Amino acid sequence: MRLDKFLKVSRLIKRRTVANEVCDSARVFVNNNPSKPAKQLKIGDIITLEFKNGTKNYRVLVIPANNVPVNQAQELYEEIVD
Repeated sequence: MRLDKFLKVSRLIKRRTVANEVCDSARVFVNNNPSKPAKQLKIGDIITLEFKNGTKNYRVLVIPANNVPVNQAQELYEEIVD
């Protein structure tokens, strides 16, 4: 699944267009490498999102085939706490 779509489906970012913009501005990293929206994700990849107030790391646990309900979105990833 594409990075921008995963960010939207998992509800880490609310809209796919916003996910595209964030990726294009080099604030999203996959396995410590700046990533474009079309980056194909695999299970176990580490996504780092840079926000104004800090960074957050997430590990991909499941790659869904389609959209998932809101209550299942958090099952797609786990937050890595440093």
